[in-house]
Amino acid sequence: MSILLKDLQEPLFSCILLLCCLTSICHGLTPDGEALVNFRTSIINSIDVLGQWRPEDPDPCGWKGVTCDNKTMRVISLNVSHHKLKGPLSPDIGKLDQLKILDLHYNNFFGAIPPELGNCTELQGLFLQNNFLSGFVPSGLGNLSQLQTLDISSNSLDGRIPTSIGNLKNLVNFNVSSNFLSGPIPTDGVLGQFGRDSFVGNSDMCGKQIDKLCKNDAGNLQPAGSQNEKKNSGRLLISASATVGALLLVALMCFWGCFLYKKLGKNDVKGLAKDVSGGASIVMFHGDLPYSSKDIIKKLETLNEEHIIGAGGFGTVYKLSMDDGNVFALKRIVKLNEGFDRFFERELGILGSIKHKYLVNLRGYCNSPTSKLLLYDYLPGGSLDEALHENGEQLHWDTRLKIIMGAAKGLAYLHHDCSPRIIHRDIKASNILLDGNLDARVSDFGLAKLLEDEESHITTIVAGTFGYLAPGKNIAVITRGEKMG
Repeated sequence: MSILLKDLQEPLFSCILLLCCLTSICHGLTPDGEALVNFRTSIINSIDVLGQWRPEDPDPCGWKGVTCDNKTMRVISLNVSHHKLKGPLSPDIGKLDQLKILDLHYNNFFGAIPPELGNCTELQGLFLQNNFLSGFVPSGLGNLSQLQTLDISSNSLDGRIPTSIGNLKNLVNFNVSSNFLSGPIPTDGVLGQFGRDSFVGNSDMCGKQIDKLCKNDAGNLQPAGSQNEKKNSGRLLISASATVGALLLVALMCFWGCFLYKKLGKNDVKGLAKDVSGGASIVMFHGDLPYSSKDIIKKLETLNEEHIIGAGGFGTVYKLSMDDGNVFALKRIVKLNEGFDRFFERELGILGSIKHKYLVNLRGYCNSPTSKLLLYDYLPGGSLDEALHENGEQLHWDTRLKIIMGAAKGLAYLHHDCSPRIIHRDIKASNILLDGNLDARVSDFGLAKLLEDEESHITTIVAGTFGYLAPGKNIAVITRGEKMG
């Protein structure tokens, strides 16, 4: 018996020692450290950037991006911007109740903004712009009485701006632009002092801050500048004249559009239904759409000729409406050879990671047996080509300048700031789309490169308007490209 007890002493002592060590580690990590570790755990690809955030380290104040108060040793700043971190935001951030600066902009965070952020009552700066956050803006942000800067622009947030934000008396900088917010802009408190720049890019919002009447406003009220717009429209209408050559060109364009619709559109509808029914998989970027693959495929099966909104060099474009009212544009591209899948998916992964205020957002794609179905945000303003040729008299010069500047900024981002850099190779009026506020969004970037080395089934209608040709394409006929609403 004594021998047996002696044999058990060493392993028993080891277990007790290990338990003591683990206990000391758990007690050693501060509550702020535990909250930061949970924040890191929810991030999918944080190892390279946040590798030194270790739970066995009792002091998080030396961690990358973390700043603490010298006296209390509480975390007062978390700055991990521009690191391409991907994942949802942990609600444990709300436990950092002494936090003054939270800067997570220019990453790939998705999902909802945690309502628990309302517990960080010492917060002075909240920077969440240029991510893929979705859902509602938490009303609890109205509890952040010390907040001076709130920037949640360039995300996928929807719903209305909570009136509680008007209670933030110290708020100096406020930006919710380039989201999917809707409804009247509140005028409560400080919200009445911010102008158009704080709200642009939300086509379903209205209010005096953006000079756009809401549906429940009095019918005899007009936004500022409406009389000048009528005068300018009248002058443009009077001064507009058409030459014989222009008339012939328009007639030729109409003929070509009808030809594409009849020859390509109907065939594509039949091919689309066959593709989806033959087996298809959905690949979504950023995880910010509340639809299952089954929901999307079910909608694809219902598309017919009535849903076609464009046809051209890169394929046929459909309007895809979901049950909750969200609308997308679906572009169908036929697979070209056996090696098409691997090459195309690699390039689409790059294009899907790009998000910018003046670029059309690629949400994902459907991989069917014989084609790729690219899912984009739908822009109700149509293309610049349509606006110029069909409603040109309504585009006064300040609007045209705004469109030109927006398109230039989108191209500048692609050519200079994007990583890797992307040369558009097919820029033209029909590839510049307009949202509800007539802000420009550059579309079809990267597609010319994807298709340039392939023998396309539509070689006589490769992208390009009359007189324009993407570099590297050798074709006999240069024709008008596609239009996409």
